Amino acid sequence: MNIQDAQKAVDSWIKEHGVRYFNELTNMAQLTEEVGEVARIIARRYGEQSEKESDKNKDLGEELADVVFVVLCLANQTGINLQDAFDKKLDLKTKRDHDRHHQNQKLK
Repeated sequence: MNIQDAQKAVDSWIKEHGVRYFNELTNMAQLTEEVGEVARIIARRYGEQSEKESDKNKDLGEELADVVFVVLCLANQTGINLQDAFDKKLDLKTKRDHDRHHQNQKLK
């Protein structure tokens, strides 16, 4: 599924299962909360913090999917074609950063 199809799928889901989109500010708060859950898993599982027993069964993929879902909601309700925006961003990064990271001594 490409991003444009994912946006349509989220919109259909909202119309079929939800009442309406949460407003943009509420969705921004939701996104912050979901990113925090991703950060907690990564900090404990891959970072230096010890993982609590209650966090060991948390599914990182599921939490990342929550982030994507809310981002798609925000794109839909603000009229952003995220496929176009992503394609433009990837093109920009490709042109701008083509050699940049190869010259970064920290990555060698």
